[in-house]
Amino acid sequence: MNFVASSNSLLKQLQSINGVVASNNLLPILEDFLFNLQDGKLHLTATDIDTSMSTEINVESKSNGKIAIPAKMLLEILKSLPEQPVNFNIDEESFSVELKSEYGKYKLAGENGDDFPKIPVEDDVKEIEISAETLFRGLTSTQLAVSDDELRPAMTGILFQIDENGLTMVSTDAHKLVRFRKTDIKTDKPAQFILPKKAAQLLRNNLTGEDSVVRVAFNNKHAFFTFKSMQIICRLIDAKFPDYNSVIPVENPFKMLIEKKDLTGSLKRVMIFSNKSTNQVSLKISGNNLKISGQDIEFYNEAQESLTCNYEGEDIEIGFNAKFLSEMLGVLETDQVSFNLSAPNRAALLFPDKQQENEDILMLIMPLMIRS
Repeated sequence: MNFVASSNSLLKQLQSINGVVASNNLLPILEDFLFNLQDGKLHLTATDIDTSMSTEINVESKSNGKIAIPAKMLLEILKSLPEQPVNFNIDEESFSVELKSEYGKYKLAGENGDDFPKIPVEDDVKEIEISAETLFRGLTSTQLAVSDDELRPAMTGILFQIDENGLTMVSTDAHKLVRFRKTDIKTDKPAQFILPKKAAQLLRNNLTGEDSVVRVAFNNKHAFFTFKSMQIICRLIDAKFPDYNSVIPVENPFKMLIEKKDLTGSLKRVMIFSNKSTNQVSLKISGNNLKISGQDIEFYNEAQESLTCNYEGEDIEIGFNAKFLSEMLGVLETDQVSFNLSAPNRAALLFPDKQQENEDILMLIMPLMIRS
């Protein structure tokens, strides 16, 4: 088995799937890329068993075959080479791999491609199509509220719901919640699944700058995301997602509209002086004045800033984790943000001042108790 590939093109494709490669001493082959050469097309695959990624590249070859090649060593040599053709010669009996470049020859030990874990294939799937931009925006918005609590597995992923009302993506860690809804993607056959955090991150990373359409197919066990030459396959989280609608306040009558840039800057500065374990800041709203304050009693640190806002409602003082609040503001693509409030001990809702067409983003953040 032998072929010639562009060093830069091969490197780019391998880097796009390298995020899934696992360091697993129990299964050393998971540290490899699978090269499957068929009729001048080289199919590249990486997996950690739960998540698999594959892509392909055209090469010069008259042979077919497959080989598993150590990912780390191969990436390191390709990174060090300038753009040039690289010859790969594989001994299909010993599974040794020889690379030839303009500078010399390099040998490394591969493994039998037949021993590489089998990748799931589509079976009895439902499918929808989503623009890469929409999926990227949905993942970017919801990733910040995914939980790391393994005792509540459903919350360690992003819920996808598709029905006659549209596509809804939801994540929550009990401290914050994000709901991203796209009303122009519909189906008369309602379905849902929970996408694991790692798969969501890998998918989002590979959608950056994409303008293609993503085909999403799924069954009870796996989801398959296909766009251009890339496919990401993942095992779904088998758990029941909490009833998120029940925690979203129906009546939050107090409304505050404020410049996102000003609020983000104030939070960043005041948070420096707040307690490092809670990152708590206080937002005191009176009339059209917002006073943001933070303190760390143990070290006698404190800070206070005032901003102008548009506010309708009773005077209120409410505490938040400034880090959580800043993360939410960071993914809202808007000049102004709207806060819907009701009481110091009830959840606050954040919205962009202007929603994009057929899109609805809602963010919820739980308050912190303000100590006198």
